[in-house]
Amino acid sequence: MSKYDSHLKCSFCGKSQEQVRKLIAGPGVYICDECVDLCNEILDEELLDSSTPAPQPVPPREPPQKRRARASSGLSLNQIPKPRELKKYLDDHVIGQDDAKKVLSVAVYNHYKRLSFVQSKGNGKAPVEDAVELQKSNILLMGPTGCGKTLLAQTLASVLDVPFAVADATTLTEAGYVGEDVENIILKLLQAADYNVERA
Repeated sequence: MSKYDSHLKCSFCGKSQEQVRKLIAGPGVYICDECVDLCNEILDEELLDSSTPAPQPVPPREPPQKRRARASSGLSLNQIPKPRELKKYLDDHVIGQDDAKKVLSVAVYNHYKRLSFVQSKGNGKAPVEDAVELQKSNILLMGPTGCGKTLLAQTLASVLDVPFAVADATTLTEAGYVGEDVENIILKLLQAADYNVERA
């Protein structure tokens, strides 16, 4: 076995070769025996459903405004944990990294405040003034392998009930070359959101 064989993982569920019984290789993709079994179950259910004479009617799509309002109304500002509560939750689940926990807790709370303000401004609840502009802040977590960067983000995603996807940027290449495409990152996020585009 070469040194690259230990890095092989299922392209669908992300399990490594050691976590499954069999990993089947295709051109640039891999699928494990568990995902094959799941696909077979789905196909069996669909074939049984297709043998029934009355097909299910497709429900009408709701207007984009309603979908956006429903998707963005997941948590209101008073439902979002305060920065102290977020920090305490992170303290319970992540060891060390106190400065990063404080900064992330405040940044996440401010992000939701900003979303709430923009949403209320669009609904006409808040006065529309161009003089007030809430700046968006980004965070770059840097550190050596294993210091807790991904764990912090995963823990925040779990407490806020938002989809979370991890992607390795070193495998990304321009379209048409060997390697992964940027679209694969979006696909991972979409899969984490159970294919709910608004939630992703």
